[in-house]
Amino acid sequence: MDIRIGILNSPREVAFESSQSADEIEKAVSSAIEKGAPLVTFSDDKGKRYVIPTATIGYVEIGTDSARRIGFVG
Repeated sequence: MDIRIGILNSPREVAFESSQSADEIEKAVSSAIEKGAPLVTFSDDKGKRYVIPTATIGYVEIGTDSARRIGFVG
């Protein structure tokens, strides 16, 4: 799953691939914002952890589960 998180007042976004489903990502972000949690944590496919302050989240883009193509596209 390809994830992109826009950070307020920052020209760059946090982008990573996760093995979590789209529903899991959406629930994690929604519950953290609703509960007023200061941080939300994600893990990528390589084991890295991303800790993001919920107050600075501008948007969350959740990609599809499709695998990337390798080689030439005809």
